[in-house]
Amino acid sequence: MTTKTGPYLNKDQIKKVLEILEQVDGGSQTALNFQTPFQLLISTMLAAQSTDKRVNIVTAQLFKDYPDAKSMRHLTEEKLREYIKTVGLYKSKAKNILNVCKILDEHYDGDVPDTREELMQLPGVGRKTANVVLSIAKQVSAIAVDTHVFRVSNRIGLARANNVLKTEKQLMQNIPQEKWSQAHHWLIWHGRKICKARTPLCGQCPLKDICLYYRRLS
Repeated sequence: MTTKTGPYLNKDQIKKVLEILEQVDGGSQTALNFQTPFQLLISTMLAAQSTDKRVNIVTAQLFKDYPDAKSMRHLTEEKLREYIKTVGLYKSKAKNILNVCKILDEHYDGDVPDTREELMQLPGVGRKTANVVLSIAKQVSAIAVDTHVFRVSNRIGLARANNVLKTEKQLMQNIPQEKWSQAHHWLIWHGRKICKARTPLCGQCPLKDICLYYRRLS
C-alpha cells in the first residue's frame, strides 16, 4: 500500500501517540548486534535491502575476525564478499565498506566521525545510516527514517510527506527533540509488529482511536 499524504494530528494527539508508543514499545532498541560505533556503522550499511537478522548472522563471524577499521581494511574485496555474500547488494557494499575502513583508519584513527556531514561523506553512507550511528552510537538526537518509520509516521499522522527527507524534517518538528532517538525505535518496532506494510493489524493497534489511517478505513 502506498502511503498517502494527509493532515497532521494535533499537538495533544501527537503527545498521546508518543505516550502510548513509549508504554508499548518503550524498551525497543536496535536489533543489530554491535560492540563499537564502527561495528554499528558497518552493520547499518549492510542492513540496506537486508534483514537485521541476516546481517547479525553475517557480522558475527566478520566482527570476530576483523573487529575494527584498522584490521578490516586489509581484507581483499573478494574475501569480504565471501563474508557478506548472503546480504543484498553485497558486491557494492564490500567495495564501499573497504573504502570506509581505509578513510577511517587514515583520517580518524579508526574511529567514526561525530557529525552527520562527515559521516555522509563516507562511501555508501546516506542520511539514514548517518542518523542511526549518531543516534545510537554517539548519543546525538536524530531520527533515522527507514521504510518502517516512513510508513508508520505517515499513516498515523505524525507526518504528511511523500519522501523520507520531508518525513524526517516533519517528525523533528512534531516530536520533542529529547524523544527523537527513542521515537525512531518505537516507530520501527510498531511497524514490524503491528503497522505492517501489506496487512496492518489495525484491530490490535493501541493507536487505532487516534490514527488517521484507521479513521479513513472506518
